[in-house]
Amino acid sequence: MTLDEQYNKATATGKYIRISPNKVRRVLDQIRGRSYQEALMILEFLPYKACDPIWRVLNSAAANAQNNLNLKKQNLYIKKIIADKGPTLKRIRPRAQGKGYKILKPTCHITVILECI
Repeated sequence: MTLDEQYNKATATGKYIRISPNKVRRVLDQIRGRSYQEALMILEFLPYKACDPIWRVLNSAAANAQNNLNLKKQNLYIKKIIADKGPTLKRIRPRAQGKGYKILKPTCHITVILECI
């Protein structure tokens, strides 16, 4: 990677988001490779709960590009966007006859890399 390529990339990460990574990946597949403004429009009208945290991380990456690298938001596109598995919260649900059933509450980390056209 050359220095010019490195300075045209802005990143943002949302960590420990309380939603399953599989549900987030369903939305990420819709916006991967698109322009920043087109991705915002898609996220606004999709009916999934995962759209809100993705929208926040995407906006944060665009703000990083604008403030730190002096790039215009109109020229940005999504180079890479991934959802990794985070730590799982383990809880117990009381059941009949004094037993306890395990409940797993997954979390995920969303990483966005924006690049200038």
